[in-house]
Amino acid sequence: MTVLVDWQLKDLIDAGTIGVIPLSKGAIQANSIDVRLNNNFAGYDVAYATQEIDPYDEDSTRLGLTAVTADRILLIKGAFLLAETMESIRLPNNICATIEGKSSLARLGITVHQTGGWIDCGFEGTITLEMTNENIRPIVLTSGMPIAQIVFYQTEPALIPYHARVSAKYNKQSGATGSRYYKNIKVG
Repeated sequence: MTVLVDWQLKDLIDAGTIGVIPLSKGAIQANSIDVRLNNNFAGYDVAYATQEIDPYDEDSTRLGLTAVTADRILLIKGAFLLAETMESIRLPNNICATIEGKSSLARLGITVHQTGGWIDCGFEGTITLEMTNENIRPIVLTSGMPIAQIVFYQTEPALIPYHARVSAKYNKQSGATGSRYYKNIKVG
């Protein structure tokens, strides 16, 4: 697996092999592409804090999950928030990616993903961020701010890329998309 660098990323985008739409000026970095925060968020209402979530039960996963459209949102200490990138990405069957936080925001206490940072070959759509504030102070998030970076990896072609998989629950997603774990077959 090879990490793609700036000139490779530019060439692949120009050729239409990788899609990053819209691509903001200056977004291509040495080993990544910066992505920005959109204005779509979703979070769990504190009124449901005592209600358990069963990942296999769709109603349970959606209970208290509220979508919000805002150009400015306050992420309070310890809060969990789903957010969306402005950019929609499209990957071919031989390029995968990871989304990582930006160092300057991490130094303020912001995490942009819990463990869901992997983007499979063949994925298409916006990226849902699983954000938390680890700081003791609330942090202002604004639509359009650079929020994360995507690192792209050249691989061997996938036999069945993400978009062709029956189990692809998030392909062509848009908005701050909640968990679709309930679509998995329950084991045991």
